[in-house]
Amino acid sequence: MGLDDYKGISEAGELRAIEYMADKLRGRSFLHVNSTATGGGVAELMQRIIPLIRELGIDAKWKVIKGNKQFFEVTKRIHNSLQGQVGPLTDKMWDTYEKVNKKNGDKMDLDADCVFIHDPQPAMLIEQKKRGIWVWRCHIDISTPDKVMWYLLKDQVKKYDAAIFSVASFAQSLPMPQYMIPPSIDPFSDKNIDLSEAEIDEVFERFKIPRDKPILLQVSRFDPFKDPIGVIESFKMVKKYYDCTLVLAGGTADDDPEGERILADVMEAADGVEDLHILSLPPFSDKEINALQRGATIVIQKSTREGFGLVVAEALWKNKPVIAGDVGGIPLQVIDGVTGHLVHSVEGCAVRIRQLLQDPIKARNMGIMGREHIRRNYLITGHIRKYLALWLSMENPGQDVINL
Repeated sequence: MGLDDYKGISEAGELRAIEYMADKLRGRSFLHVNSTATGGGVAELMQRIIPLIRELGIDAKWKVIKGNKQFFEVTKRIHNSLQGQVGPLTDKMWDTYEKVNKKNGDKMDLDADCVFIHDPQPAMLIEQKKRGIWVWRCHIDISTPDKVMWYLLKDQVKKYDAAIFSVASFAQSLPMPQYMIPPSIDPFSDKNIDLSEAEIDEVFERFKIPRDKPILLQVSRFDPFKDPIGVIESFKMVKKYYDCTLVLAGGTADDDPEGERILADVMEAADGVEDLHILSLPPFSDKEINALQRGATIVIQKSTREGFGLVVAEALWKNKPVIAGDVGGIPLQVIDGVTGHLVHSVEGCAVRIRQLLQDPIKARNMGIMGREHIRRNYLITGHIRKYLALWLSMENPGQDVINL
């Protein structure tokens, strides 16, 4: 895939801007580091963005830190605390976090003209900086973090040259420039490319999910902040009025040891509920997720905390109305009453589901509006343009660089 493939989908001016900036950065090195190669939105973004940036003549690389179960248990606690869940972090835990980061830093070649470190897990790699521009790219909602946890992490974050957040409200008091760059989807990825009806049918048949009634779908990690149990409760309320099916499709990630426990809780909550299908998908189930989203009547994302919720953009791209929690970056995607509905409770979610099931024309129109909203604002080309513009603007302060 190259930039030319996006002509006719992305805005022409956006593609010209990328070419202009890439000419100035050709031959330079651009390194990204995160905590997992599979599972989760960051890994998916890296799988698509890095090859495209390479096609532009920039030496883009992606590396993943390594850690044991103990390390990822600690970083999950850090992650949850930054999203507002209070949880003590002992000196021993912080020591584990520090030592694993140092061990990775000693082994990794982190030399590049521009380095993006994604999220808290590898944040302490900043201690290894020797040259170049280093940016901390935070994908999670830290608008109301546990104060103690943020105090500890801020000591590392403030050593970076800049920080990026997905939503303006996530920004914190920091001594360096901060930028808002939301994540994106790639319309040519396996998760978003067009599928035939036969391909969609094959996936539903394989999972033994009948398509003879409206299908409600939530795709997410099995994570308490995604509120899968709340979705089940909403479904039970809707089921009293409409004969429909609920599919909860999710999986786990290498850096999320909590997933298996949450899945067990979801299975317990689902016991005895008719027309409910729980799918624990392995990594790289992109085509399956694509088919499930395309076969759904309504997509749900009832998050109680959310960094951005890229799965919302994926569903909207497929012309599906989305009912989602009014948190994080979701309101940037779900324009309430236009591309879907924002909700604040189990009961509210159930009411909105019933309304859309009752009015399929309204649901269809929301899906059409949703696809155009994503095309204009959240495609991968816009993401790349903003990354390159940030890099150029930091290397050339005060000069006229294309706006983010």
